[in-house]
Amino acid sequence: MRFGRAPGAKPLLGHFLELRRRPLDFLGSLPEHGDLVEIRLGPRPAYMLCHPELAHRVLTDFRGFDRTGPVYDRVRLAMGNGLATAPYRDHRRQRLVMQPAFRHEHLRGYVGVMRQEVAATMAGWGDGDVVDMVAAMFELTTGVALKSLFSARIGAREADELRAAFDVFLRGIYTRAALPAAGRLPTPANRRYEKALARWRGQVERLIAEYGRPGADDPGGDRAGYQGGGQDSGRGGDLMSRLLAARDEDGRAMPPEELSDQVAVLLLAGGETTSAAVVWAMHLLAGHPGVRAALHAEVDTVLGGRTAGWEHLPRLDLTGRVVKEALRLYPPAWVTVRTAVRETSLAGRTLPTGSMVLFSPYVLHRRGDFHAGPDEFDPDRWLDGAGPGAGHRGAYLPFGAGATKCLGQEFGEAEATVVLASVAARWELTPVGGPVAPSARAVLVPKAYPVRLARRGASAAEASLDGGERHSA
Repeated sequence: MRFGRAPGAKPLLGHFLELRRRPLDFLGSLPEHGDLVEIRLGPRPAYMLCHPELAHRVLTDFRGFDRTGPVYDRVRLAMGNGLATAPYRDHRRQRLVMQPAFRHEHLRGYVGVMRQEVAATMAGWGDGDVVDMVAAMFELTTGVALKSLFSARIGAREADELRAAFDVFLRGIYTRAALPAAGRLPTPANRRYEKALARWRGQVERLIAEYGRPGADDPGGDRAGYQGGGQDSGRGGDLMSRLLAARDEDGRAMPPEELSDQVAVLLLAGGETTSAAVVWAMHLLAGHPGVRAALHAEVDTVLGGRTAGWEHLPRLDLTGRVVKEALRLYPPAWVTVRTAVRETSLAGRTLPTGSMVLFSPYVLHRRGDFHAGPDEFDPDRWLDGAGPGAGHRGAYLPFGAGATKCLGQEFGEAEATVVLASVAARWELTPVGGPVAPSARAVLVPKAYPVRLARRGASAAEASLDGGERHSA
């Protein structure tokens, strides 16, 4: 393992400008300087893990590295002490409480919600419409998250407000991580950040407060909207009911403030990260007509114009591989931070207690010594089931690793597959904007992705079928 330093640090700013203006290019250049590379966040050193084995070690060594330090302090002020932000001591207890809600046997009901929401979304589209898929997929996946959590639907205006708040928040969190002092300045951007944060937290608190109030999610008072199917149907089948019923090892329920923190995390993960994966998959398919034609053939055979459901998932093999490959090339959680909680050694370098350690799945997923043709979109690399980088721990980390690995991985992969297959079965998407580039923010997603819709052999009967699925899924 080699240690190195990144060149080009500026006085006071360090590498902030590179991280702000061209973060992916900058991070992608670091492996040439070593497996562990020192960069500067302002005047402070930080250490980028550029080798999969180092990333895996840091993610699984909770005695040496934890989710503590100034960056996580600021993130917790915004998102609370939820599953995605809690230090190991709290995370272990929280995970034990929340894990039952994400058991495999509940997934069938959640997929029923996904099917309903996808059908409802596509029912509002028309042949020749131009749709920004970043906004549309966020509204869809946030709707799935809310329906799964609260048996509730989110209105278009609420979704727009939530997305706008997320957008400002995610940009602000990224800036504060790259240059910690930036958050203390009385700038218009910081004022927008504080307002967005207040809107987001306020919306979460309102949703929890209204939970269980008859008719709160439906102006008509009809609460039969959650129809996940089977044993998960009804109010007892949503995530909130399961979280409210959950107990820790001592038989204690989740305190209200912690419940709010977990809901905030689930809304962010269920809305922003899953929609980002779907949009990137659409973008990649648009540039690879051979793969797109094969995927269309698969969904035509499996779905026959229907919206994807639980029974279709085992047969949507290529669609699932496209999702995995999109997550490899554009992992939504593209940079992760840990803090050394004791003096430790990495790549022959001694790191003092308090050192900030970062790694980027985006960089690790594109290393040519672990992934053949690393920048190529090739879903067939997943055919053998082992996946790319087989035998190398840390070579594929879109959901993290170790005890803090994303609890909703199965949920997210199933949702992305259902959405992508259902849209591909009904619509041809033709991009109408300029070049697609990721935004420099905490979640890797394009700022916009407008496409023109063309109906793929759909008939009035098929449109009617989707309407029926919304009531019977």
